[in-house]
This record gives sequence, C-alpha cells and structure tokens, in this order.
Amino acid sequence: MCTGTALLLGAWLTACSQKPLLTAPSPQAAYGGSASCRECHAELYEAWSKSHHALAERLPIAAQEDPVFLPRRSFVHGTQNTTLLTTNGHYGMITAGLNGSNELFLADRILGESPLRQLLIPFPGGRWQATEAAYDPRTNDWFNVYGAEDRRPGEWGHWTGRGMNWNSMCATCHNTHLEKNYDVTHDTYHTTMVESGVGCESCHGPMQAHNDWQHAHRHATLPDPTIKKLSRDQMVAVCAGCHARRDELTAGLTPGEDFGDHYRLSLVDGTETFYPDGQNHDEDYEFTAFLGSKMYEHGVRCMDCHDLHTAKVRVPGNILCLSCHAPGQTNAPAIDPVRHSHHQVFGYDTNGTPEAVDLAHYQSASVKQSGGECINCHMPQTPYMQRHWRHDHGFTIPDPLLTKQFAIPNACNRCHADKDTDWALKYTQEWYGTNMDRATRTRAQVMARARQGDETILPALLKELATDPQDYWRAAAAHLLDRWVGDPTVNTALIAASRDTHSLVRQAAVQSLAALGANAPAAVIAALQSSLNDASRGVRVTAALPLAAQLDPASRASQDLGTTLQHNADQPAGQMQLAGFELSRGNTSNALHHVETAVAWDPYSSDLRQELAVLYSQMNRPREALQTLQTAAQLTPNNAEVHFKLALASHELGEEAQSMAELEKAVTLDPHHPRAAYNLGLARNTAGDITGALQALLTAEAASPRDPQVPYARATILARLKQWDRAREAAQRALILDPQFQPAATLLQQIQALVPNGH
Repeated sequence: MCTGTALLLGAWLTACSQKPLLTAPSPQAAYGGSASCRECHAELYEAWSKSHHALAERLPIAAQEDPVFLPRRSFVHGTQNTTLLTTNGHYGMITAGLNGSNELFLADRILGESPLRQLLIPFPGGRWQATEAAYDPRTNDWFNVYGAEDRRPGEWGHWTGRGMNWNSMCATCHNTHLEKNYDVTHDTYHTTMVESGVGCESCHGPMQAHNDWQHAHRHATLPDPTIKKLSRDQMVAVCAGCHARRDELTAGLTPGEDFGDHYRLSLVDGTETFYPDGQNHDEDYEFTAFLGSKMYEHGVRCMDCHDLHTAKVRVPGNILCLSCHAPGQTNAPAIDPVRHSHHQVFGYDTNGTPEAVDLAHYQSASVKQSGGECINCHMPQTPYMQRHWRHDHGFTIPDPLLTKQFAIPNACNRCHADKDTDWALKYTQEWYGTNMDRATRTRAQVMARARQGDETILPALLKELATDPQDYWRAAAAHLLDRWVGDPTVNTALIAASRDTHSLVRQAAVQSLAALGANAPAAVIAALQSSLNDASRGVRVTAALPLAAQLDPASRASQDLGTTLQHNADQPAGQMQLAGFELSRGNTSNALHHVETAVAWDPYSSDLRQELAVLYSQMNRPREALQTLQTAAQLTPNNAEVHFKLALASHELGEEAQSMAELEKAVTLDPHHPRAAYNLGLARNTAGDITGALQALLTAEAASPRDPQVPYARATILARLKQWDRAREAAQRALILDPQFQPAATLLQQIQALVPNGH
C-alpha cells in the first residue's frame, strides 16, 4: 500500500530487516529476561509476577480461558453480533471482518488483565489486531470497548483497522523492549520483543551484563559496576513512557533516558483532549495530569504512592494521603479530613476523632464511595473502554464556578448527579469562601478563554508563559498561543520560550512557531535554526520539519527527523508528517501521495479530506478539491470549517450562489469563525446586501478584534456609502491595530481630501 515511500525519503529511511516474532537478536541480547531475576530477587519477582504489568500480555492458558469461552456466548453491539467460542483447543470469536461479513478469528494472545482483557488476532503482513470484544473478569461478561458506538469495517478505529493495530498502538507498552520494525516499502511488520508483558527490564533496563557479573562474582563484596541507579525523575520518565498520552519520536525509551528525547507529550491545548484546568477529558492516562499538579511541583513522584513491583498503592485511601498531610508529617499542608471535606470520613467519629481502622473493611467498595475519601474529590474517576475507571492524577480542586463558566466538570456534581451546579457552588462558597479564589482557578479561566479564541485574554496568556512556576503550564500556554502566532508580540514571547530551561516548554514554543513555516519572519527562522541544535531530540525534530529543505542530511536534526518519520509512517498521522516534509522541500506530487495514503487508511476522517482538498487546490485541481470537501461535509455536516472551505472552493470555480450558501452555513454553525464571517461580509457586499455585509463584518471583528483587514473592509463599504465619519472611524481602527497598514492610511487620506472638515 505504501510502495515507493522509502525512495521518497532518500537516505533517511531504510527497509527493516526480516525478523520473526519473539526472537532476541542484538540489541535484545543485552536483556536477560524476567525469569533470570528470580534466582536472586525471589520476593520481588513473586510480587511482580501477579501484577498487571506482568500480565499485560500473555499466551492463552486453558485453566483461565476455558471458563471465559465455555460455553460459547454472544453479545450484541450496535447492529453487530459477536460470538466467543473454542474450536480444536483454540480460543476465538465470530464477528465482522474486513469484508463486513461475520468470520471466525482465532486468538494468538491475551491483551490485558483486569478490568478487561482483549484478544490479539493475527492478520497478514505481520500484523496483530486487538479486538473490540473484551472480557471483564470481575463481572464475568463480554462487552464492546466502544459501547454503543457502531464502528464498521473500513473505519480506522474498527478492530480490523489501523487504530486497533497491536504493532503500532498496543505492543510497546504491553511488552518488554519491543521493536516495531515497520517496512515502509511493503507496508508490513517484522515486530520483535524480548518477552511478553511488562517485564523487570522494562523498568530496570537491560540486565544480561548484571546477570553475567553476578554469576562471575557470587561471593564478592565489590559493588556491581553494571548497575546504574536511576534518579527519581528518571524513574518517573519510565512510567510516563506508557502512562501518558503522547506521540512517539523513536521506538521507545530505555530506562535512564530523557522522556523528551523519545516522546512528544499531549498537553492542554486548543483541542478537547484535556479540560482547561488540566483534568483528563479523552483517554489521557495518568502522567500528563500529574505533571501539571501541585503534587508534582512539590516533589511527589509515582513511587511515593505506588509500590514499584505490584504497582498498587502502598496503603489504602486516606491513610496514604495523611502519610504526608497529617500534622507534623511533612511540610505538606496539614489536613483534617472531617473539617476539610464536610463529609463523613471512615476512621473518624462525628467529632473528627480518629477511630481504630479495619483495613479489610476500609478497602471495601462502600467505603471507597465515601465523600470523605480524599481521592473521590481530588482524583475523580472517569471510565475508559467502558469498564476501566481511572483516577485523575491532576489532584485538582473541585470548582463548580468553572463548571458554570466553562463546563469543566467538578467532583461534587460527579458524585451528586441529582444536584445542579448552583447547588454545588453554594456549598463550596459557604465552606471554603475566598480560599476558592486561588491561582489555579485564575489559570483555568485563562486557559478556557484562550481555547475559545478570546483575544482579550492574550496578555494574561502571555503572562502565564512568562511566569508560571510549573513547566507544564508554561508549555500549555505556548501551545495555546499557536492561534495568534504571527503577531509580533506573540512571536517575541515564543522565541524567548524556545530558550526556556525545560525541554517541554521549548518544544511547545517551537511547535507553535513552526506553524509559520519556512517563510516566517527572520527572527522566527533564526529561533527555529537555533533549536535544531537543542539538547532535546523532541525540540530538534519539531524545529526540523518546517526547515527540512535547508537541512544537511548528515546533521543530527536531520537524522532525528528521519527516525521519527520512519517510525510513524505506518499511521495516517505519520503519512501527514511525511506530506509536510515533502511540501517543505517543494515536492508537491510526493506530498499528495502521502495525503492520499492517509485518506485511504482513514477514509472517514473529515480532517484528512480537508487537508487533501487544500493540496488539490494548491495543485490547481479545484474540481477535485470541491468534491473532496463535499465528502468531508457529509462526514461532519456540522463542522463550520468544512463549509468555509467549501465556500472558497465554490468561489474558485465561479459558483457564487453555492459559495454564499456555504458561508452562511459556516457562520451559522460558528459565529466566532472570523474568516468565514469576513468572507461572508465581502460576498454579501458583492451581491448588493450592504446591511448584511456590514453586519457580517462586525461579527468578524468581534471574533478577531486584532485583524486590521476587517475594519478596513468595513471602512471601504462605508466610504462608498459616503458615511464619512463611520468610514474614517473604521479606517482609524485598522491603523490602531497595525500602524503600517497602508491601505487604511490611503483610504483615510482620500476621505480627508473629499471631506476635510468631516461630515
């Protein structure tokens, strides 16, 4: 499917070697395997062997699988039906395959343990696919991980599609030292790994040298020179490699390496990935929210709460929290659970006096639902994949005011679902008063308004970038500034941030600046060029893509970029990266190949079809652009951006009535779409609807108050109407926004010549 891709990338991409699954060539030879640890570390090995990490992926075991598959059972999901069964000693399912009809598929391995297990089905081309069908061992039932969503064969996210491909989407985090080995020429995989499951060496790094030294020095008292102790932050980076939503830059992180050298972390930005206060919205795992928390800022790390070998919390519930937050324990704020929560707290009487605690009862489900449990307010749970309830690790403060203002959820109403936001707001104000008006609330309000495109919040957002003490939030501010990149003040701030002390901030700043491309102002180009030599691979790769045409193929940044492009070439997003690479080098036809490949791999993506339409337009193929956008509009009929692009494509073909209709629809769907409203104003003016034109331009001006073109357009219409004072005021407004905006200056001179004393 990707024939020719390797040639397009030249020396950067080389075909992968042919390797069977589960072999261990170099560098796997540096790994000893978890079983080799048991001899000396029996107790730790035993604890690990029962953990979800150890059981993250495994071969079927009859004693475990027989009760799950026998007798055969079926369940309905959407319009489809899946049957689980055994045949000739193998476990499998009958469900819709690639052609849409029900087929029998046999499982090779089991993915996950609790709260859900999926099957891994072998497919041609060295692929394994993770099933939508999942088993919940707690309830002994089968269900669909997409719930009521009726995904169909051909979709990227159907179990047969690339969105559920094990080699690309699952394998790295469910196994030890995995190498994907994607062959870009033949669109096949030759995936290898040291062992199934998250083994000891996933966290400790390769240990064969340690095994050899220990066997050679059994009775020695000398320190083992092969052991390199990880710092606390290096240990967190190991956890984050899998417990974060991120893009991969390389095949993965070896313990001890920097997170930013291997991943691009997803942050609070203009998407709905996270809520503006940092809470998880999509499936974001744990690390990102934790990185933005006060806990992380003050030195708390994963291993302070979680046992390293079982991954469970060290002690249950409030006992864990009070190990730091009880009076005199640490420098953390002392918390009285009863007075602080205003809820009944297990282990305390009604006067707030501690009672004897029965740990077994304390861990029961009924106790965990208590409103007095710290985690139920500060680590609210969200279900992912239907059954996996995950605690948000942002340790945020429930704030019903943010719910009222920006629909950011709060833990009060998550629990008291029968009450409204005003009810929750009343009690938080009574109980906590002015303590609620804190810096975290202000920051969330800034982030929320920035996401809405509110330009009046820009000074506050720039202040966040410059002064927030947390690296994460400075990086988030840099991301949110991308919609204003090009503004000289914003450019200056982002250029300064590209030299921040933390690579996360530098990468975010460079990513926003990179949107300006190779034709950016000289100062931006200089900043991007400087970032090519950054200490962090993530920063180098981000800077390299827009400058690809200028790169020396032998430079480190070029090699880094090539590694990333090759690694991600098996997914639609990776094909779009390749398209950007080719466009930056002026290879439009090659870029088109990659965009068309991305669309073929994810045919139901409206966003990809919009990108394809833009490229068709650039190649002077307007009819294909229009047809592609029409398909995109069918996929997402309520997407204002699609209808705006359709209007431009129709205009390009001279279909003005259709162009007007699409602009009207775009502005109706999103009154805050400034370019749609601006173009609607121009179109209405051409059609003779002067009142409507002025109204649309005022809408555009409200949505984009820093754009001088909008008041200038209004000024030209008013001048033709001989409404000189209003025309003069609009032209002056344009010049206030941009004193160098010559068309407005010329219009003012013309007005002054015609009506020197005003009118």
